[in-house]
Amino acid sequence: MIYIIRYVFGWSRALLDMTSYLGWKIDFKGPKGEMALAHPSSVQWRVYKNPIALAIGGVAAVLLEFADARIRSGVWDHSTYKADPIGRSKRTGVAAMVGCYGPASAARRVIQGVTNMHSRVTGETPKGEAYKALDPELLDWVSATAAYGFLNAYDRFVTPVSEADKTRFYREGAPIAALYGVQNPIRSTADFMAMMEKLSPRFEAHPIVDEFLGIITSGQAAPSVPKFLHRALARASVSLLPPVVRGALRLGKAWDLSPTDIIALKLAGKLADRVVPPNAPHTDACLRLGLPADFLYRKPAVQQRLLEAAGLAGDVAKAA
Repeated sequence: MIYIIRYVFGWSRALLDMTSYLGWKIDFKGPKGEMALAHPSSVQWRVYKNPIALAIGGVAAVLLEFADARIRSGVWDHSTYKADPIGRSKRTGVAAMVGCYGPASAARRVIQGVTNMHSRVTGETPKGEAYKALDPELLDWVSATAAYGFLNAYDRFVTPVSEADKTRFYREGAPIAALYGVQNPIRSTADFMAMMEKLSPRFEAHPIVDEFLGIITSGQAAPSVPKFLHRALARASVSLLPPVVRGALRLGKAWDLSPTDIIALKLAGKLADRVVPPNAPHTDACLRLGLPADFLYRKPAVQQRLLEAAGLAGDVAKAA
């Protein structure tokens, strides 16, 4: 159990210590009363608060993206991932958390900054195919993989999410995705599967995928956590991949989850959904809106009363 507790707090520190992006200070506590792009009653707010779901889902999303040579080349050749993979991952996490919990004005500023950076990302894959980060097809897929990864990690390793709430989660994210230039945001699991099926002829294995998984299993993100738990996280991420992607990436039985992995990760996920971290994006966002810091850890009926008392209309997304 002590390892599980260290795992939760190690990943919490790694993923929730987010105070700046591109030189801008990020203040999730202010301005007082400014709404986020996502509503506090949303499934998005419920899912993104969990660092275990973010860790597992984030790695799964990268694997889904790296299956396409255009995205894999763009990330590997034009970002700091090779030199500073953990820092690069944290910055991506900042953008995601600001989009969900940050004041809407700050979220729009960060998203525009990301878009400006992406406008300079162009090149060719090793096979000579041209790519650009702002290609609508690539933007759509990157957005879809992030949503699919985070939601399914939460569903599998934290708390089951009903199909109705899964659809709600995707629909809630569509307006945020549109700010990134996404033209065809997924609005259901079926939408994700259809997009994946269209792109699947492009999917292929590559040494960069193995290198990326090596970074994850090395434990660089949270050095205080035992390496076997980092390996479990990597296997959990692989387990979220649809068979067509896992097969194309040639991630065989060595990446299968063990019963011990499943028990440890589910314990960590459930514990993380009960522990209220101080000064985290989601707790600070609650305070900004006049809600208690532990709002997202209350029962749905209590959350509904708190929203009404704060003058925030919204139908609380109920856990399955």
